[in-house]
Amino acid sequence: MAHATVEWTDNLDGAFDRHALLSLIAAEMRERSGGVFPVGGIRVRAIRLTDYVIADAAGPDDAFINIDVKMGAGRDAAFKQAFFDQLFAAVKAFLGDLFDRRPLALSLYVEEAEGWKHNTIHRRLAAQK
Repeated sequence: MAHATVEWTDNLDGAFDRHALLSLIAAEMRERSGGVFPVGGIRVRAIRLTDYVIADAAGPDDAFINIDVKMGAGRDAAFKQAFFDQLFAAVKAFLGDLFDRRPLALSLYVEEAEGWKHNTIHRRLAAQK
C-alpha cells in the first residue's frame, strides 16, 4: 500500500499539469521503490482546495501544494529516507520555474498506517504475467 493525496490551492489552476504530476508520483512509486510498494496497492489522487488561508493572507498569489503519503508500516528507515528524498526532488524538478513565478510552498508528509483493505487488482496484475 502506498496512497498519495496531492492537495493544491485553486489559485494554481492552469499553472502546472496536475495529471502529469499524479502520474509522476505513481511512476516513482512503481519504478523507484524496488518493489517495496506493490503496484496493485498504489493510489494517487488530487484534491483542489477552494477554502484556505496562507501565511498572513496578504498575498493573493501565495499558493501551496501538499502531498500526503500513507503506507503500510514496516518499511526500513533507510528506504524511506532515500525514496522520499528522491520523490520530493522529482516533484520539485517537475514544478520547475513555478517557484520563481509565484510565492509557492511545497510539502510532503509521510504516514505509516494500518487499515482494512480488500483489493482484487493484485489478482488482475498477476494474471497478466
